[in-house]
Amino acid sequence: MRVAFLVAPEGVEQVELTEPWKAVGNAGGEPVLVSTAEGEVQAFHHLDKADTFPVDRTVSGTTAADYDALVLPGGVANPDALRTDGTAVSLVKGFFSAGKPVAAICHAPWTLIEADVVRGRTLTSWPSLRTDLRNAGATWVDEQVKVCTAAPGTLITSRKPDDLNAFCTAFLKEFTA
Repeated sequence: MRVAFLVAPEGVEQVELTEPWKAVGNAGGEPVLVSTAEGEVQAFHHLDKADTFPVDRTVSGTTAADYDALVLPGGVANPDALRTDGTAVSLVKGFFSAGKPVAAICHAPWTLIEADVVRGRTLTSWPSLRTDLRNAGATWVDEQVKVCTAAPGTLITSRKPDDLNAFCTAFLKEFTA
């Protein structure tokens, strides 16, 4: 199981990257850090700078065909930056077009909205995205984790860092099915 973790060069919520990353590794998978630029990504603990992590691949040098699944960590700035990068949005669309599972937590569904892949799906997120998701054609629910199989490719979503255990359990089940 090779899993892409797509993040912007800065702004990812560190725990939303590191906990799913560990879960994939502990399950025997290969997590791959993909970003829009080479070098390192700057993670955050909410609004404070945290650790940096080396980028394995850039979005311009990879495709959905290279992976079995995709994880989109949150943080407010991270998905906001990703949704303005056409290559990142195309990569996300590629996972859905290929019917591969995608997991997104917290603010990460902003990138899914930009990729136009939430229409007709039911998902959860940080509460402030509720209206954005509804306007994009999704049904929003306030649940710890939501697994949606309404279209090609399973979509697993969670609301916030407190949901990480349920999020990781749910996406690993889908990624290894």
